[in-house]
Amino acid sequence: MDRSPQYKKNSLSLVGAIALGTGVMIGAGIFALTGQMAEMTGELFPLAFLSAAMIVGFSAYSYVKMSNAYPSAGGIGMYLHKAYGPTLPTAFHALLMYFSMVIAQSFLARTFGSYTLELFDGGNRSLLVPLLGVGLLIAAFLINLSANKMIQGVASVLGVIKIGGIILFGVVGMLVADAIGIRTTTEAPAPSVSGFLGATALGILAFKGFTTITNSGAEIQNPHRNVGRAIIVSIALCVAIYALVGFAVASNLSLTEIIATKDYSLAAAARPALGETAVWFTVLLAMLATAGGIIASVFAVSRMLAMLTEMKLVPHRHFHMPGSIQKHTLVYTIVLGLMLTAFFDLSRIAALGIIFYLVMDIAIHWGVFRHLRDSVAAHPAILVTAIGLDLLVLAGFLWVKATTDPLVLYVAAAAMAIILIAEYAFLSTRPAQDADHHVPSHDAKGNSSREE
Repeated sequence: MDRSPQYKKNSLSLVGAIALGTGVMIGAGIFALTGQMAEMTGELFPLAFLSAAMIVGFSAYSYVKMSNAYPSAGGIGMYLHKAYGPTLPTAFHALLMYFSMVIAQSFLARTFGSYTLELFDGGNRSLLVPLLGVGLLIAAFLINLSANKMIQGVASVLGVIKIGGIILFGVVGMLVADAIGIRTTTEAPAPSVSGFLGATALGILAFKGFTTITNSGAEIQNPHRNVGRAIIVSIALCVAIYALVGFAVASNLSLTEIIATKDYSLAAAARPALGETAVWFTVLLAMLATAGGIIASVFAVSRMLAMLTEMKLVPHRHFHMPGSIQKHTLVYTIVLGLMLTAFFDLSRIAALGIIFYLVMDIAIHWGVFRHLRDSVAAHPAILVTAIGLDLLVLAGFLWVKATTDPLVLYVAAAAMAIILIAEYAFLSTRPAQDADHHVPSHDAKGNSSREE
């Protein structure tokens, strides 16, 4: 039986790749992070979205340069391999990205549950939110067992619906508001530098979905140009939409109300402005957005893990499952997502995701700066700036969590230590021929070859 990953040339269009990227970003970002960012930085939370967009703009530079030079189904795993070789830094940081993406899926799943319950009165939220999230993950698993064309079609349709609906929500919310601006109250948190940096870090989580596009390098049409284009267009769309919706929410709810309803703030903002009909519209929109985000994320992250397996950088067991490695990594991804969805709340899921992502992102920029800037024609000043901005917001976020929820930091440190030790043990016992393994390059034609 052929267990190797399968990649089909031209199975994803430019529009499909943009839909995958925006599907993850919009689903995670605007529906659940608004209230959490307001809790950290008070009335400055719309500006924190814009600050996050600026930082992501610098971060995207490395990914665009690498995607144009080395389009691959391995995405970030391939980029790290190009920079560091088949070594522990590559495996460790690639797994940080993998787990951050699985965490993002759980974040989306619980957001789906939080919004869905707004359609019903009463109920045990602590039980029903994870239960609904688990159901959505199972549905995403079944869709991802299908061909790429179906995944692209579902993601594209949901992407168009939710982008149009969210823009409509933002425009109408601004029009019906008594005044455009932030409605402060005496109970709202006062802005602080550390709080603003922490909120900016969460805002980056709302944009990091663009990285899922990098995993489609072997499947997207004309990948040397279109992977980078899809990244840029996805980020630009999200910047405009987040700014519009952020100010619409702030104009219809006080800061205290936004924080109190942080898991479903868009639905809460619709109620005073337009009544229960608008709540139904917003909730259904959130359900579509989060569902599309999970489908897109599962599609990308399972393929990334399959590539890491093929690179001999992570262990793999079939557990008597039939089919290709891609199908197996899809199962592993969903099982991990189900566990996180069942046992972690939104705030802690988001915190773990951003810590893992920022550490990995710094490693990408450093790898390009140290080893690849000439081969991909990257400007060193932009790379250094990206590293500095990442370090700044990571420090601010860690400080906020250290003073408000230190348990998250302990869990993050323990998880990273376990990943590092496990990978060190695996790579140390790897056969010599695997240690010298050259990464399979799934090129623009979708063919597997060995790099020399």
